[in-house]
Amino acid sequence: MLQLIGLILISWLIIWLFTKANFSVLGLTPTTERLKYFAILFIVSGILSSTTFILRMYFAEEKYILTSKLTLDSILLETWYQFRTVMTEELICRGALLYILIKKIGQTKAIIISSVFFAVLHWINGGVWGNLIQMTIVFLFTFAMGLLLAFSYAKTFSLLIPFAIHFGWNLMQNYIFPDTANGNHIFILATPPPEVTISYLAFFTMLLLPKISILIVDYLIINKHIQVQIP
Repeated sequence: MLQLIGLILISWLIIWLFTKANFSVLGLTPTTERLKYFAILFIVSGILSSTTFILRMYFAEEKYILTSKLTLDSILLETWYQFRTVMTEELICRGALLYILIKKIGQTKAIIISSVFFAVLHWINGGVWGNLIQMTIVFLFTFAMGLLLAFSYAKTFSLLIPFAIHFGWNLMQNYIFPDTANGNHIFILATPPPEVTISYLAFFTMLLLPKISILIVDYLIINKHIQVQIP
């Protein structure tokens, strides 16, 4: 909680120093329109994120079961952790940085710079620094996702919109389903995944389809939003 409060205060100070505007330019105040798009994008992103594991169940024959360790406290704690992580990234990578860049150098350049910063941050957080292949893979998706998230803020001037996309994706990927049999998740692998031989088409479908789908579908939803003038 203190981390978020500190980021909010720093964001407010940076916005005021560089633009003389107030914190409201980040659009965190709920309105009917913002909440409508928040709900739609959160649900859609969560569903598209879950297709990662549906495809793994189909192609790789993975099986998931509900964890026996599930409690209300664990749900609230892990959901809060995912919320805090996503909001921290939004405040750092979009937030004050993106707003100021849009004001100073225009929307297109600002979106690109913000997206590069978002991708590089995932190099560091993802522990792939030094592995060129992994760095390339991580950069391609996180840069593309960064473009979507930055565009969604530039279109609506509400940080709630990129947050909804980001939170829906991360909650499903990092908490609802696991990448391993360990950790605190709602669903866990029932048994170690079997060794299954699949085609390159199946592999790339399993790997890329959810990622491409969220980029396209969420873009189409956001693009229908009326362009909000920069505050």
